[in-house]
Amino acid sequence: MDPRESVEELPISLTVILPSMDETWSLWETVQRIEKTNHTDVLEYLIVVCKHTTRECRAVAEELAATLPDRVRILEQQSPFLGGAVRDAFDVAQGSHVVMMGADLETDPATIPFMVAQAQRRRAAIVTATRWKGGLRFEGYGLLKLVLNRIFQGFFAMLYGVELTDLTFAYRILPTDLVRSIHWEELRHPFLFETIVKPLQLGVEVIEVPSFWQNRQEGVTHNTFLTNFLYFRTGLKTRFRSRRKLLKRIQ
Repeated sequence: MDPRESVEELPISLTVILPSMDETWSLWETVQRIEKTNHTDVLEYLIVVCKHTTRECRAVAEELAATLPDRVRILEQQSPFLGGAVRDAFDVAQGSHVVMMGADLETDPATIPFMVAQAQRRRAAIVTATRWKGGLRFEGYGLLKLVLNRIFQGFFAMLYGVELTDLTFAYRILPTDLVRSIHWEELRHPFLFETIVKPLQLGVEVIEVPSFWQNRQEGVTHNTFLTNFLYFRTGLKTRFRSRRKLLKRIQ
């Protein structure tokens, strides 16, 4: 490699993490839409399944693996819950960056090209989607939930001293080296919030890209309303953690 070539000019490679429980056509559609726009950027799709994943969902995952045998891997998760699924995927990801998103089309695949463009320019940064820029980008989000979400975003943006608008929308591209260096603690849905507040506490740059959210059209959510209040615990305790406690110990 030419020593004059900057790191930013090197192409990134993506591991797209897709935790899957009961998604069928939406899982298929997610992969196909990314293939149309970012085929050359994706090194692999990691479809993470567990003992609760439906037979129909597994069948779609296997069909995708047969269709894209060199780039679709099915990962049987070992750690419990959603956070455990993503953490397991972090450990085996082969790309330079990981993509956190859903398999249910709540995370719009059309945003991927814009996120990749930013990640390419700032390889050490996290690129995260926001539903609060460029107009109100929610569909099927209750009014009370919308108001509470806005208050939550403002509070934690102020607490962490950032101008970010959507800390809880876990649609992100993160450097693989970064996610492997952090000591993750959460296993349930608050893990999604942990993946932004711990990097912020470490001083990692975060770039927002406008995106659109719509309520899933297939399957059921596995996040309860009361679980959302656990995000406060995650955000508050992380804000006062030292750098040493946020990073894994070197063996």
